[in-house]
Amino acid sequence: MRKPRELAENVWYEVRTAVNIGEPLFRLPEAKVLFLRILRKTKERYGFEMRGLRLEGAWLMFYIKPDDGLQLPKIMQWMKQTFSARFNWLTGRSGHVWGERYESDILWGGPPEGAEEVDWAAAEKSAKTKIPAAIAYTLSWGSLRSPGMTITTRFSAKNAAKPASPPG
Repeated sequence: MRKPRELAENVWYEVRTAVNIGEPLFRLPEAKVLFLRILRKTKERYGFEMRGLRLEGAWLMFYIKPDDGLQLPKIMQWMKQTFSARFNWLTGRSGHVWGERYESDILWGGPPEGAEEVDWAAAEKSAKTKIPAAIAYTLSWGSLRSPGMTITTRFSAKNAAKPASPPG
């Protein structure tokens, strides 16, 4: 049984999460733009302060202080599910985008000194960048679950197999 997540009111959290099986998703510029769009909508929906946002290859890390401190699970769920659904639709793929549960720690003393406030004006400008109707994305994986397995496939919403229509 996993340990319950520690939540508190009016505190900062350090949040870390990874893309499924370590895929370097955030090296793809369209993925970064899409994530910033989702992040902006998440902020509008739930309200929070954020500092030190880092999107690095297969990792996402930031410091967050929700307006309602107990809403961290709702914020993360909505953000990750919305990003997954839109990314999968644009790439024509299905399945999980994010790996295991996100990790969070309460920072009783607040975020570190060097953690700068997210530049929401720059995020807004970046989020307005046009994303193609279909993203060509190379998916490869190799993990302890599938040692030595490497598969590379090109996905595109235009040429992805369409599901069969239901009978009737």
